[in-house]
Amino acid sequence: MSTTVLRDIGTLVTNDPALGEGPLGIRRDAAVVFDGAHVVWIGDDAAAPPADTAVELGGRAVLPGFVETHSHLVFAGDRAEEFAARMTGQPYGAGGIRTTIATTRAATDAQLAANVERLLAESLRAGSTTVEIKSGYGQAVEDEWRSVRIAGRYTDEVTLLAAHVPPPEYAGRADDYVAMVCAEMIPRCAPAARWIDVFCEQGAFDRDQAHAVLSAGIAHGLVPRVHGNQLHQGPGVQLAVELGAASVDHVVHVNRADIDALAGGDTVATLLPGADFCTRNRYPDARALLDAGVTVALGADCNPGTSYTTNLPFCIALAVRELRMTPDEAVWAATAGGAKALRRTDVGHLSPGARADAIALDAPSHVHLAYRPGVPLISHVWRGGAPAATN
Repeated sequence: MSTTVLRDIGTLVTNDPALGEGPLGIRRDAAVVFDGAHVVWIGDDAAAPPADTAVELGGRAVLPGFVETHSHLVFAGDRAEEFAARMTGQPYGAGGIRTTIATTRAATDAQLAANVERLLAESLRAGSTTVEIKSGYGQAVEDEWRSVRIAGRYTDEVTLLAAHVPPPEYAGRADDYVAMVCAEMIPRCAPAARWIDVFCEQGAFDRDQAHAVLSAGIAHGLVPRVHGNQLHQGPGVQLAVELGAASVDHVVHVNRADIDALAGGDTVATLLPGADFCTRNRYPDARALLDAGVTVALGADCNPGTSYTTNLPFCIALAVRELRMTPDEAVWAATAGGAKALRRTDVGHLSPGARADAIALDAPSHVHLAYRPGVPLISHVWRGGAPAATN
């Protein structure tokens, strides 16, 4: 294995308080050494050991690679007309997903895979080195099966979103659809997935239906996640905590009992401000969650209907401006928080033994991710210790 030293780092975010200042474990004038795919040394630049390759960063900031914990990349088509209509006042409802179900079912495997590759390349250019991918635009056994198989070509973090919305052939028969999902879809698709997810929301699935889907997934070895409390106050958060879900995502319409449940459990609240930006929904109250001690992650929620972005730096800027998070909190949520939402201990931080997933910015500090919104600041990406092609 060859070694690489990153030298002349302006501000290094380790996310390890034992290595530096505050929760981000910040060091200045630092260096990092990779040995193969792992971090083996962190310290002062003046004390950096020799390595096979040296990368002089000229005072740039270095952070862990972003951990994208919520994406819907296996789809075909787009919904630009729906977006334009929303911008003129049409409200968002869950039913728009059915448009993408039709185009996805009609697409070939090659077309779906090409779209995943295109979006992952975008995501990598924006600094995301770990990406979760959901199914959910097939909503038929064989279409969901091919969706999770295609996702599995690119990530180990595959989520079977078996119950996104009832597809058109089950209109008005959500209970029948749930019965089919539990009896047929989950047994067929579970071997190709790690996670089971459900959209617990008005217009999608109620508490009992969501509970049935998640319980069936758990019985087949899948770990639950929940789309919850996006459009209305509802049971999604409480259900996620009750079932020990790794995360509940969106978390916009919550009450004190929801916040207390999250604070008292291990379920991460994954906030998706790109979706709220694109739907003109209200933003989640991140301040209330953080002040209560809830673990928060940030995701881009790339999907064709409500958040067609792969750019976590954009979401960091939104989180600081609109969710009242500090720059430090937002960066932690997009790195270490995402790792917690995926129950990963090898990513989301830079300390000895971690995966050598890192990014450098054309800026001296991570604060510039929010300070300079919309500017493409990612100058270098390393994934598993290797420079990643980002153009």
